[in-house]
Amino acid sequence: MPSKKIKFNENEIAIFDDAVIYKRGDYWQFRIWLTKERKYARFSLKTRNRSTAEDKAKLHYHELMALQMQGKSYFSITAKDGVAMYLEQRQKDVDAGLIVKGRYSTINTHLEHWLEFIKRDTKLKELERTDCENYFAERTKTKKGLKISQATVENEQSTINAMMAWLYKRKETYIDSFDFKKLPRIDKGKEENRRALFTDSEFKAIGIALDGYIKEAEKDLSNNANLMQAIVGYYLGFSSITGLRRGEQLQLRWADVEEMEHKEARNKKFDLLKITVRGETSKVGKTRKFVIKDYGYLEGIFRIRKAKITQRMTEQQAKEHIATELIFSANGTTAITPRAISYHFNKVLELAEIKGLETRDLVPYSFRHYFITQRVNSNLPPAAVAEICGTSITQIEKTYYHTTEEKMVSNALADYEYINGMLVPK
Repeated sequence: MPSKKIKFNENEIAIFDDAVIYKRGDYWQFRIWLTKERKYARFSLKTRNRSTAEDKAKLHYHELMALQMQGKSYFSITAKDGVAMYLEQRQKDVDAGLIVKGRYSTINTHLEHWLEFIKRDTKLKELERTDCENYFAERTKTKKGLKISQATVENEQSTINAMMAWLYKRKETYIDSFDFKKLPRIDKGKEENRRALFTDSEFKAIGIALDGYIKEAEKDLSNNANLMQAIVGYYLGFSSITGLRRGEQLQLRWADVEEMEHKEARNKKFDLLKITVRGETSKVGKTRKFVIKDYGYLEGIFRIRKAKITQRMTEQQAKEHIATELIFSANGTTAITPRAISYHFNKVLELAEIKGLETRDLVPYSFRHYFITQRVNSNLPPAAVAEICGTSITQIEKTYYHTTEEKMVSNALADYEYINGMLVPK
């Protein structure tokens, strides 16, 4: 491949007669003219040592020649374009039923964080395996006092390397993964390493604040802001009593929920609801059904939706009419956004006067953590909890189970009973 420039300056060193390395500051650079693309290929060799620079330059030279022989261009797409390509492929996986929409959303979020770290316009072919060695340190820098967990970053790193391996196979990068720093093993037995969740008193306070928040919004549902406040309010309430994942709940349709019976306990009415989480919306890809007690959250959002269609329909006709619509939606087709959920969740927590919001990692997903923890601590077998929540027994034990002091005492006294005011062995 003839070079555009045959003669080199004194401070330039020829590589195979038609490429050159030279110093810019303390570091060696590489340059070669690509005839077919009519451009110079330039990049840093990231070394101060001349011998190392020559070795790396020769390696790059041979790689460029191989690309030319394959008819491929050298000039790299950006990190932003690489992410877009990968997400397009993962969307095809969603369409084919290989992954669920919730998983796609998680991948999208992970890669968005990576783009913020690596910079969107960075050339993929200029990346080195060591370029993300400080990813954990940068991602765990606190934002508004909130801590980003090690587990979260580890999941992001796994997603990033999965994308890099995919791009490498398509000749869009020179590396197939990043060498992330090895992180310390997490002690799952320590409470601070478990999922953040509410105390019983906080959960009760949130329920009271949520009811008031919804009632305030329902005073004028012709106002779009109030309408969204009410819908998200019902979403949060439903989340607290079902333990559903966000992706599962946002894709829940009216046909997926069946009213079973009306009950009354302690002078409080509730409905028994049978919920079907379809396999295509579940994180684990498996359909599951379970029954929960609802104290009016589904009925409330149904009233809102029925009022939007027509007043002439009976309740049964309205339910049949909207059977295929999304439940947590203003129009039945577009689900409320995670951003709206997060915004109103924080508003409700402020109304409930929850303490330590600056340092606690409380998020809408904390309702799921609380739901699982309460059922385990209520002596519901972990296998039953796993079946209801669509997760594994191992995951519950490692991540969700928060042992309370009351349960520890109960466990300690399992072989004792009170007789005439005295604690005696059974």
